Amino acid sequence: MANSNFVLKVTDAKLPDIQKALQAAGITVRSIIEVFKEGEKAEKTEEAK
Repeated sequence: MANSNFVLKVTDAKLPDIQKALQAAGITVRSIIEVFKEGEKAEKTEEAK
């Protein structure tokens, strides 16, 4: 059995939703870590530059 690490970028999804979707597809989830979260404030800040 091989262990793999993936990076996902999602829109309007929460960690439990992602975990449930992967498990429903038969994928065993060992861990999910939120690394970075972009929001409306972050987008407005970048547009102002």
